[in-house]
Amino acid sequence: MSERWTPSTWRDMPIVQAPTYPDAAALTAVESQLATFPPLVFAGEARKLKRQLAKVAKGEAFLLQGGDCAESFAEHSADNIRDFFRVLLQMAVVLTYAAASPVVKVGRIAGQFAKPRSSPTEVVDGVELPIYRGDIINGTDATPESRIPDPRRQLEAYRQSAATLNLLRAFANGGYANLDFVHQWMLGFVKESPQSSRYREVADRIAESLDFMRACGIDPESHPELRTTDFFTSHEALLLGYEQALTRVDSTTGDWYATSGHMIWIGDRTRQLDHAHVEYFRGIKNPIGLKCGPSLKPDELMRLIEALDPDNEPGRLTLIARFGHDKVFDHLPGLVRATKTEGRNVVWSCDPMHGNTIKAASGYKTRPFDRILAEVKAFFDVHRAEGSYAGGIHIEMTGKNVTECTGGARAISDADLHSRYHTHCDPRLNAEQAIELAFLVAEQLKTERLARGPRQVAAAE
Repeated sequence: MSERWTPSTWRDMPIVQAPTYPDAAALTAVESQLATFPPLVFAGEARKLKRQLAKVAKGEAFLLQGGDCAESFAEHSADNIRDFFRVLLQMAVVLTYAAASPVVKVGRIAGQFAKPRSSPTEVVDGVELPIYRGDIINGTDATPESRIPDPRRQLEAYRQSAATLNLLRAFANGGYANLDFVHQWMLGFVKESPQSSRYREVADRIAESLDFMRACGIDPESHPELRTTDFFTSHEALLLGYEQALTRVDSTTGDWYATSGHMIWIGDRTRQLDHAHVEYFRGIKNPIGLKCGPSLKPDELMRLIEALDPDNEPGRLTLIARFGHDKVFDHLPGLVRATKTEGRNVVWSCDPMHGNTIKAASGYKTRPFDRILAEVKAFFDVHRAEGSYAGGIHIEMTGKNVTECTGGARAISDADLHSRYHTHCDPRLNAEQAIELAFLVAEQLKTERLARGPRQVAAAE
């Protein structure tokens, strides 16, 4: 790995999960055009997220990261964005109350268009086709023409990301995030849930707290922090040509930032130390993530941490564990122990989705809710045993009432999957399942808080 870094040094390294574009000149033209476009996010926003993640690394906050498996051009709408944002806010309120500490809210949105795939091809109706790699690369239609990588799709991804960010900023700062509204939405969920009695106690206690605050003169009109929120975006930075085109020098510091999203991460399939993705990531100053799967060994993890975070900067690196519910105890303890022994200031987050994908009898890919919950519980158990901090969750979810993951309070079955199975890639938790998971994670956070005892928690910036 060369010591000298520029946004293009990754091009001299081996790369995996990269599409092959048939028209190299067209690709170059698109990347050149993107390089002239305004940044989607700003360096100061990325630094703010890093400061908040530093609090997570210190055990003073919790990370909630969630959103779509892969964003779709066809499903881009204000209603879909609003519904997703609303669900994530409801989850955050439940987790904030349980942990008695700030929750850092990061969406898999406004850039989550590319997906790594386990195979380069698939067979549809007896015809072998290139695999769908996300709307930023090719199309979902089962035709050879649709599956040809098209660089012009990057321009549409940029435009959609810009529109999405514009709406999210309006929601976060324009009153939609008012705590009273969010709590009313949550009360509606509790009322309709089959497990309403289980969640009612928490909802009622939040209501009592809000009433107490009002009695003390603390309300959204006099305290703007109760009607606004910080919200950040993230995605897997798979398509490095797109990322390079949106990598800019911050005029105030002289540092390079990826301006495609506040936080970007390296997937489990692209984390090779001597390959292009690690090379690109080591030079940008954004907070970054690293997916950690079953094949990752402690010594390899430590080499990756040294490459990606040589200064051991709190908030710089989030390690996202994704093992599968039955493999957590086999793999996570050694990784946690290694980072703790070396005194590494990392955030540990749990992705309970990617290791728990199965094929149902009906032929649909799905993720059983009980396995998702089991992985989250095992994640907390390991950190408790190792004396480490379980700092966050990372989930694929939607604000819509889809039927893609089985189980949950409404007990979605294999026979239900076909009715509202809308994902083009991996199955997502629906709105009810996502909020249900938040209540269940809240129980873990409350246990951790009580075990630590009373302490002062710094407010999120």
